[in-house]
Amino acid sequence: MSKNKYVIEYQSKYNFDKTVDLLIAEAERREWKIPAIHDLQQSLAKSGKSVNPVKVIEICKPAYSGQMLELNDERIMSVMMPCRISVYIKEDGNTYTALVDGAEMAAGQAVKIANVMKAASDETFEIVKTVIL
Repeated sequence: MSKNKYVIEYQSKYNFDKTVDLLIAEAERREWKIPAIHDLQQSLAKSGKSVNPVKVIEICKPAYSGQMLELNDERIMSVMMPCRISVYIKEDGNTYTALVDGAEMAAGQAVKIANVMKAASDETFEIVKTVIL
């Protein structure tokens, strides 16, 4: 595991495609929605850039997001939605996942925001733990 203040990286025990598939399946099993999957390798290839595989999986759980979006002052946190899990291959040939530590980012926010972001972050970590070494 590698961590800076707001982002945590884990090595996956699976190859790239299987990691992506397993993360999606686990998120859906936990009733998260998958609004989009961004294939950054493919997007950059269209601009003539060649990079290792990178996909960003957007996940959203209305039970969490609704708690903030239904309130006026908390709606500002929409900039952090949906949650994202990144899957990529490094030069060592291994597959990694990365995600934002929402609980750390919520520190110092209003109680409602902090509680919801911590709950969503904790569950996102549980999803990622299903694929890590």
